[in-house]
Amino acid sequence: MEIIPAINVDNFEEIQKRIKLVEPYAPPAGGWVQIDVADGTFTKNTLWHNPTDLAFLQTSLNIELHLMINNVDYRIIDWLLPNIKRIVFHIGSSDNPGFVIDKSREYGKEVGIAIAPNESLSNALSFKEYVDLFQILGVSPGLPGQKLEEITFERIREVRKFCPLCIIEVDGGMNKETAKKAIEAGANIIVAASAIFNSKDIRRAIKELNALI
Repeated sequence: MEIIPAINVDNFEEIQKRIKLVEPYAPPAGGWVQIDVADGTFTKNTLWHNPTDLAFLQTSLNIELHLMINNVDYRIIDWLLPNIKRIVFHIGSSDNPGFVIDKSREYGKEVGIAIAPNESLSNALSFKEYVDLFQILGVSPGLPGQKLEEITFERIREVRKFCPLCIIEVDGGMNKETAKKAIEAGANIIVAASAIFNSKDIRRAIKELNALI
């Protein structure tokens, strides 16, 4: 079980700032941070989406990129940078998910498939032997601060039913109440953005989420 802070902002300076805010509260063995990437092709909004910035990113945290971009088959190479530990891409953004997985492996990355509320669980699960995790979104991709869709918990249970050993990460609308339900439904990893960064006390917010696991 793990809590991962998520950063969904529109500029690199804010990414750097938020990483520094959560670094002190990472697990001693090495924690994670998720950076959301959206260029307006897969989502209705844009967030930060310039891979060249990552050359200047220094952190003790493991970096997970959540790629919310179309044509990921042709663009994945831009994001396979040395300081990136894990790539998470959407099943609906790729014509050839196997290629994206293989190319990421070639560069030594962990790989996850993200599944938005309108994307097929069965399509994603067909790759369960080849990825490290599934990321189930509780909201539509892109916009921060959305309320979690209640069907999310059933989707977690369905993935757990068909893949008992899969690692399930849940992202979107996570707070103390929804994270608890997600864990009970079978989630292994909780990704939280607003619940952490909108808090007046980040240390306490992270501690309270960690108390759930």
